[in-house]
Amino acid sequence: MSDSRLPVTVVTGFLGSGKTTLLRHLLSEAHQRLAVVVNEFGTVGLDGDLLKTCGFCPDDEVDERIVELNNGCLCCTVQEDFLPAMEALLLRSNQLDGIIIETSGLALPKPLLKALNWPAIRSKVFINGVVTLVDGYALSNGSPVGNLKSINEQITNDNSIDHLTPINDLFRDQLISADLVLISRSDLLSAKSFSLVRDEVKKQGNCITNILPISNGKIEPSVILGLCKEQNNISRSDQNDHDHDHDHDHDHDHDHVDVISEHLRFELPIDQDLLKEILLKLVPEYQILRMKGRCWIEGKALPLQIQMVGSRFNSWFESANDDSWKPSKAGIDLVSLSLKGGVEKAFESSF
Repeated sequence: MSDSRLPVTVVTGFLGSGKTTLLRHLLSEAHQRLAVVVNEFGTVGLDGDLLKTCGFCPDDEVDERIVELNNGCLCCTVQEDFLPAMEALLLRSNQLDGIIIETSGLALPKPLLKALNWPAIRSKVFINGVVTLVDGYALSNGSPVGNLKSINEQITNDNSIDHLTPINDLFRDQLISADLVLISRSDLLSAKSFSLVRDEVKKQGNCITNILPISNGKIEPSVILGLCKEQNNISRSDQNDHDHDHDHDHDHDHDHVDVISEHLRFELPIDQDLLKEILLKLVPEYQILRMKGRCWIEGKALPLQIQMVGSRFNSWFESANDDSWKPSKAGIDLVSLSLKGGVEKAFESSF
């Protein structure tokens, strides 16, 4: 399902939470034409170099696809750095499938999200989701940051930070802004410790936000980046890259996550507001990670494009490809990724 607006995914989390490891995996395994905006002061050039060497694109495109902003905290330099970088990338939007923004651990996500709604870029992109990485091992030991000394050095040494926000408040802001929270280093946690970490994340963030374990940055790319083109055949995603013997005892069952794909295709008259209401009600019950597709509304010349991540709902009217399925009058054609099956039946029974 190819749309003209580019998806923008924001990846946030403190230094050491695993953002760059996750991005290397996504760039290598997603098979999408992605550009990345990297902002990580205190380690100037390091993150960019790690991404450039993962072989995600031809060598002659690397410098155009990796944009490094090392002039300070991105949320404090939105107008000076972020918007010009985005505008430059959007000049080549027809050559890209999406943009990922890796923020500094000290950046507040909300100013960036607000900037994505600026008139210069909002008609060309949609917010594909905010993904917050949490160092599960550090949090299990009482702190959201594994290396508090390094974070304090960043705060002290960077004069461009306009906001002096305590670490715990920054952490809470990252969680509240998140559409998906990934608990990194979860392989180091027992089932009990992981459960405690998950409870703490829910307590400090949004209680309906989906929380997933992750180890070594490995996760099904579509969970983070959304479904690409007509990709809709994911039935199961195993977080590890090795076969798992379920016949023996293992403390890390929380490391194995089933991602279920369902196709919702119905011919029926539906109101735009009612559709949104139904889908948002299904999100917490079925732990819906993502939903993508179209809705044809009677009397509208163009179908309604729908992009959801968790409870973040984006929609706009735009033409569909000539070879796309179309109802005779009205209907929906959606693909859902969830942690609990039954989305299709639940949607149908809502009418």
